[in-house]
Amino acid sequence: MELLLPLLAALLVGAGVFLLLSRALIRLILGLVLLSYGANLAILVSSTDLTPLGPPLLDAPGPYTDPLPQALILTAIVISFGTTALLVVLAMKVYRATGTDHVPELLGPHDLPEPRLRYANPESPSVSPEHGPLEGPSESA
Repeated sequence: MELLLPLLAALLVGAGVFLLLSRALIRLILGLVLLSYGANLAILVSSTDLTPLGPPLLDAPGPYTDPLPQALILTAIVISFGTTALLVVLAMKVYRATGTDHVPELLGPHDLPEPRLRYANPESPSVSPEHGPLEGPSESA
């Protein structure tokens, strides 16, 4: 059991990273979910050091675990649920608007930077650091 839970956490993280590298929005969302589950399980596994002493200020005997990591994991579960719900709604809106959930198809030509039309000519610079702008008629191409 000591080896099973860390391997399961590693499997969840690995599957989450694999899904994050895909090009479909729903797989990206599932990858984030699996990654958060793997991180939560890793925190839980690393915090299960049973101390032989009881809780401070109480006379309860026996081993006890620290409740702080469990509270942090519960908070992380709630936050990841809200984030997942938001991402699912956004993915549904994107699919309805574009008809696809393939990320490269969502990046259209309007999202790419426009190429420069004119390049500087090193033979005739327009501005000289020593003399300032060149005098004379301006060239327009």
